[in-house]
Amino acid sequence: MPPPRPYWKGYLKLSLVSCPISLYTATSTSEKVTFRQLNRKTGNRLKQQLVDDTTGEVVDSADKVKGYEVDKDTYIQIEDSEIEEIKIESNHTIEIERFVPKAQIDERYADSPYYLVPTDKSGLDAYSVIRDAMHDQSMAALGRVVISKRERVIMLQPWGRGLLGTTLRYPYEVRGEEVYFAEIPEIKIPKDMLALAEHILESKKADFDPSQFNDRYEQAIVEMINVKKAGMPPALQKPPAPRIVGGTDLMAVLRQSMKQIEDEDWEGGAKPKAAKAPAAANANAAPKSKKAAKRNPDQREMLLPIAGGGVGANAAKEEPKKTAKPAGRKAG
Repeated sequence: MPPPRPYWKGYLKLSLVSCPISLYTATSTSEKVTFRQLNRKTGNRLKQQLVDDTTGEVVDSADKVKGYEVDKDTYIQIEDSEIEEIKIESNHTIEIERFVPKAQIDERYADSPYYLVPTDKSGLDAYSVIRDAMHDQSMAALGRVVISKRERVIMLQPWGRGLLGTTLRYPYEVRGEEVYFAEIPEIKIPKDMLALAEHILESKKADFDPSQFNDRYEQAIVEMINVKKAGMPPALQKPPAPRIVGGTDLMAVLRQSMKQIEDEDWEGGAKPKAAKAPAAANANAAPKSKKAAKRNPDQREMLLPIAGGGVGANAAKEEPKKTAKPAGRKAG
């Protein structure tokens, strides 16, 4: 299957080395569900019209022109032909200005991805040497390109047998995190609680696999459309609100999460490899009291070591006398 029409055509240039290339968009939204605006009474499609803000009259598209506001309600008219006459090198050439370590590029600046494809065999050697040199040095290239009548910085990196270009946002387009995170207080998390959380992370660890990304909202939209097509009323169910926990309740929820992970099947069909349970903090410390603490009857199967020893250890020893050990489960 041939690739779609190129989004941009020009040259890739490094110093005196250049080669003809084409840019193709690496993403697509054509398969997403789209809607049209209709007249509720007639079911006919609606069309939008341009209306003069002052006179209220409908304006022909041929009379539409860009305007830059220099004062309140005072504009300079800019013709499309005037914009097209602006000639800068990045209109038709991506010139590599510098190379930077890929790991240094802030992910917040990444915008839209493009595939850079050589369009002429005469430039294949130049294309390949630029690609392989970046691969061997683990570097990314930075250049500039004009896309949609706007110059953007573009990052180039080796991608298989070709090059992937990603346009980058300018600093004024990226908001700093300080405004949003400044009021988050520093919290000292107990070691045993952190160990449980890390155990949950280890249990759910997997390789990155985009094929597991299912657009559940899009699927629900399609199902709703199919139901309406069949003449059946849609069954709308509001999902339950997530439970917010903190303090001592957080420890109990972490244990419950561990048990749920151990019992549930992985989405791909196979259970994840069980991670070794974290060791209890201060396991050799002497208990302060021999009186057994009250345990939650809903957590009878969670016989994991608890930081501080004593109470948790005794509970783990006494529990098998009260209830049979579940088949196939190892003691915590």
